[in-house]
Amino acid sequence: MKAKSLKGKTINDIETSLKSLPPDFKPTLAFVFLSIKQDRKAISDLLDKFGISVFGATTNGEFIDEDYEQGTIAILLLNINPNYFFIQFSEFNGKDDRQITSTLAKEAIARFDDPAFIIMGSNLQTDVEEILAGFTDVLGSEANIVGGMAGDDHTFKDQFVFTNGKSSNHALISLLLDQNKIAVVGRATHGWKAVGTEKVITRSEGSRVYTIDNTPALDVCLRYSGLKADNPQLINEFVTNFPLQLQREKGTPLMRPQYQVFWEDHSMLTSGKLPEGSKVKFSLPPDFDVIEKVVEENTKMKIEENLDADALIIYNCGGRLMSLGPLLSEEIKGMKEVWNVPMVGMFSNAEIGRTPNGNLEMHNLTTCWVVLKEKE
Repeated sequence: MKAKSLKGKTINDIETSLKSLPPDFKPTLAFVFLSIKQDRKAISDLLDKFGISVFGATTNGEFIDEDYEQGTIAILLLNINPNYFFIQFSEFNGKDDRQITSTLAKEAIARFDDPAFIIMGSNLQTDVEEILAGFTDVLGSEANIVGGMAGDDHTFKDQFVFTNGKSSNHALISLLLDQNKIAVVGRATHGWKAVGTEKVITRSEGSRVYTIDNTPALDVCLRYSGLKADNPQLINEFVTNFPLQLQREKGTPLMRPQYQVFWEDHSMLTSGKLPEGSKVKFSLPPDFDVIEKVVEENTKMKIEENLDADALIIYNCGGRLMSLGPLLSEEIKGMKEVWNVPMVGMFSNAEIGRTPNGNLEMHNLTTCWVVLKEKE
């Protein structure tokens, strides 16, 4: 499999790059990550004219190397045999999304006996844990699924996924890959350090946490962080410096940052469900160790899987961009140096994958990556 990365600020930049491709490189598939400000239909139509299938999403920032930006278009072109992949596109309704993804899973195993999935969803109200459950209901807990949720330049208003002739702000796009032909290996790592003793979620409903250790959730967070309730940057401080970590019996703890306060009862919303009885710890404010941990996990995965990649796709949480700022250039650079192949990446609203030795889960404040390699 051959791959090539492109980046531009306008559709004309991309068209010029496409016309300049080597004659012996005939891409069949494009990962397209772009700003909500860009014309996704025009880009999709352009790639369609070149006979290229589109797997696309809007982002909170996009990159093909360590120089990330907002407002641009980043593309990874691949010349995969069209018989080795298939793109599914399904609208969600917020009611039976689990059944919708179960149907997608059944369609996938009817097409390939051993499919892998790269998925992206749109809409902040989408219950990612439910859509993953729909897949695993059919495929089992070991299903090979990786991906993320679309962004919108951190406006948190409207996100889109799209493919040839289709686009939606409440849908899932799923790229099926035949694992008999293409190796698909993904991993999720956040690198954040936990601190202090475990605390118990004593009252919650879904992602709304009322009490921790029988104390209002906000009061516990204020006490730990030392922040004042009237701090105008309170939520940003919780997300970027003092996020919660959900402790797991298997695998790395999951990041579950607090992102909304209900002042009437001092409850809080977190980025994923925290069931009653689950245990959490707070995180230390991030430093360069967070970056080093992600790069180390890439190196470890490459050695353990004995894998030489043809291409690399990165889903990096938009919250990490807020937390780590320019340090993220070093993380992306380190990952690129580990694999040394064409890549594309985006800053997402959530990440999907497995931590080392962990289950398939939704993540936040996490870097998730997937490497592709055509088998001999």
